[in-house]
Amino acid sequence: MEWFTLTIDGREVSVPKGTTVLEACRMHDISIPTLCHDPELTSAGACRLCIVQIEGIRNLPPSCVTQVTQGMVVQTQNSRVRAARKTILELLVANHPLDCMTCQRMGNCSLAQYAYEYGVTGALYQGERRNLPVDKENPFIIRDPNKCILCGKCIRACDEIQGRSVLDFSFRGFDTQVGPAFNLPYHESDCVFCGSCVSVCPVGALTEKKMAGKGRPWNVAKVQTTCPFCGTGCNFDLNVKDGKVIGVTSNPNAPVNGKALCVKGRFGMDMIYNQNRLTSPLIRKKGVLVPAEWDEALDLVAKKFQEIKYDYGASALAALSSAHCTNEENYLMQKFMRAVIGTNNIDHCARVCHAPTVAGLAVSFGSGASTNSFDEIPDAKVMFVIGANPTEAHPVVGAKMKQALAKGAKLIVADPRKIELAESSDLWLRLRPGTDVALINGIMNIILANGWEDRSFIEKRTEGFEEFRENLGNYPPELVSQITGVPVEQLIEAAKIYATTERAMIFYTLGITEHTTGTDNVMSLANLAMLTGNVGKKYSGVNPLRGQNNVQGSCDMGALPGDYPGYQKVTNPEVQKKFEEAWGVTLSPNVGLMLPDMFPAAINKDLRAMYIMGEDPVVTDADANHVRRGLKSLDFLVVQDIFMSETAKMADVVLPGASFAEKSGTFTNAERRIQMVNQAILPISNAKTDGEILCELANRMGYPFSYNSSAEIMREVARLTPLYGGVTHQRLGTQGLQWPVPTPEHPGSQVLHQERFSRGKGLFMAISYQEANELPDEQYPFLLSTGRKLSHYNVFTQNSEALDSYSPKELAEINPLDAKRLDVENGERVKVTSRRGELETKIQITDRVPSGIVFMTFHYKETPTNVLTNGASDKVSKTYEYKACGVKLTKIG
Repeated sequence: MEWFTLTIDGREVSVPKGTTVLEACRMHDISIPTLCHDPELTSAGACRLCIVQIEGIRNLPPSCVTQVTQGMVVQTQNSRVRAARKTILELLVANHPLDCMTCQRMGNCSLAQYAYEYGVTGALYQGERRNLPVDKENPFIIRDPNKCILCGKCIRACDEIQGRSVLDFSFRGFDTQVGPAFNLPYHESDCVFCGSCVSVCPVGALTEKKMAGKGRPWNVAKVQTTCPFCGTGCNFDLNVKDGKVIGVTSNPNAPVNGKALCVKGRFGMDMIYNQNRLTSPLIRKKGVLVPAEWDEALDLVAKKFQEIKYDYGASALAALSSAHCTNEENYLMQKFMRAVIGTNNIDHCARVCHAPTVAGLAVSFGSGASTNSFDEIPDAKVMFVIGANPTEAHPVVGAKMKQALAKGAKLIVADPRKIELAESSDLWLRLRPGTDVALINGIMNIILANGWEDRSFIEKRTEGFEEFRENLGNYPPELVSQITGVPVEQLIEAAKIYATTERAMIFYTLGITEHTTGTDNVMSLANLAMLTGNVGKKYSGVNPLRGQNNVQGSCDMGALPGDYPGYQKVTNPEVQKKFEEAWGVTLSPNVGLMLPDMFPAAINKDLRAMYIMGEDPVVTDADANHVRRGLKSLDFLVVQDIFMSETAKMADVVLPGASFAEKSGTFTNAERRIQMVNQAILPISNAKTDGEILCELANRMGYPFSYNSSAEIMREVARLTPLYGGVTHQRLGTQGLQWPVPTPEHPGSQVLHQERFSRGKGLFMAISYQEANELPDEQYPFLLSTGRKLSHYNVFTQNSEALDSYSPKELAEINPLDAKRLDVENGERVKVTSRRGELETKIQITDRVPSGIVFMTFHYKETPTNVLTNGASDKVSKTYEYKACGVKLTKIG
């Protein structure tokens, strides 16, 4: 790297070639004022406040767009520079409201700070002032154009960080404004309310609506923590005043997301104070749940668990842990079931989403986790997105993909729906639902036929290739096109784009896993990566976008019926002995019940009691009526949650847990990054943290859980779990670590399988195509597929008043041709019926779905989509087939 030496304010410094003068100053703690500059954005030189004097240059150039040259001499604070900056500030303040006493940004306004520093009062220039209407009709953002200084940061944030380009300058001269096209209000535009514009605004032109009037910056404490929604693992600051969370602001040092967030993470935290929060234990008496004291509730749970264990054996009890809860709490739950109860009947929601990822990648690679990191995405050359909708389900990941596109990356999208990324793709493969294996086999057939495989990688790093290659002969392009509906020329183009680049990343989520062939689908993608050598290096790999915030961590912690923490098998005698010695008990060597098997076991009376922590299977599991029957068949049901869920309404005892804001611990995101969750407030009312409840219950049952902190629990995890061997809360700090972290000195692992796979050599699997378990027929002529939408996450976010008001109801998507046949209009209600149940919903008519397909989300308890879905499951992981079942639609009225 070439370095330049320059002199700044008489001080000689050295910086790399390509550094701007502003960057050089900040590298050496030399202060320069800026209003339009942000390190995450391109430099615009718009506000001119960062001007400096450079020897040999007549004018005063803006330092943010002026590159350093060898021997440059710079003055940043002489009288000429300061006088020019003061004039700029005077002109800005001349047309800026001076209502600082009531402005939400008082104390955190860059313009006010610099006006104070330079002695600017606003009295120098007088003239006409703007008197424009304030935009505050949406639930999230207040836009006051009168306070806008036209710095353009919000425009660049919307374009460069989010890739949406919703904002721009309108009109000219004195009348210039910044806003959506045609100067529409935010709620009438294409804005998705990510709030990136708010995060970069240097003045009070854009502010968080829910935080207005709630507290001045100097009265607000900021606590960095990790988002409780999707598996991206964004960090942000919880803003706390008087012991209450008043809102969220970006933390520019967040390792995954920087300033970027989505509408849920930035504006959905009012759910903490929803009136549906559980604040006291409840016990069912005479058929009604009534408030109780903690001692009474926990004594009852301990007594009933002990009685059932004594009468029917430990295997008559089962538990569901939670991807909403911390790693430390998931560790305690699985330890409670194994060491205290004596059974491996422990599972959680990964079973209904990404269990095929764990099973499939473990077979192919030896490790069931994402191979690469999110910060590699913007520099990827090719992205293959299949069965995923990142801009809605993982919005910050979707934004990084758009950043890659802006740099010239190619994008292949395989999805039956016209998702947003399909509109930006180089190639959209509109396959029939459930035909993923055929599609991937067909692409690999073409790769081999053209010699595009990586022969060296195959020979050195893999095994099982010959049987795999023989199987691909059954999938010529013409046959695959008939099965999938994808034209042959598109199959050829997809194979060429993916296979002929030096680095290509595969991304998938529930559109791959939530099938009866989910594990086969995952192994097929692993085959594709190994065939082309696109694994074990940066900007490549197989990257599942994990569902909930800690679904990766809850798997890591052993909340699975066949695995101790760190995927150490319960059937391995040496592993069993290690945990027996650590925990001081005899452990069961038998694999426990998977989640889908628990409900039939309850109906058959093989299962007598369940302990459900932070999950709502009545709403989230397929064939919900069957789930209800199973839960009703139990002798005793305990639900531990923060809200009165549909499952909690059926419980014998309800225990109020604490939200992520009320506890400390860790979450592990989809790129294996272990990050801190820091307590910002005390548990609300009479609630307790989930870890505290588990400890008190274990102690009542005669097994000591004597932990003084979540940090102490993590130290125990590290002793027993090689993947987390070097992890401590102190080491995680603000940036986290990506496992495996085998020792205290290990820096963490950004990329997996670089020298060798976790299993040694990667294993090619010969996978055959199988149809979905249930397809449309004459009685049920439509195919129902389910998924998420941007404004909600599972059933959790309905408890946010802001998000619920923004997106209050289910809108089932149907194609215009189907709407015409049914004689229904946009917004009309229809009845949707499957072989398992029925419901009513409003419809949205759109070409996003092809004819014959209905798409619904599962966010709304008023429209419980999972009364319709099929309980058939993947043969290996038992994950339900949410993505395909037959339904019929009937017009109401």
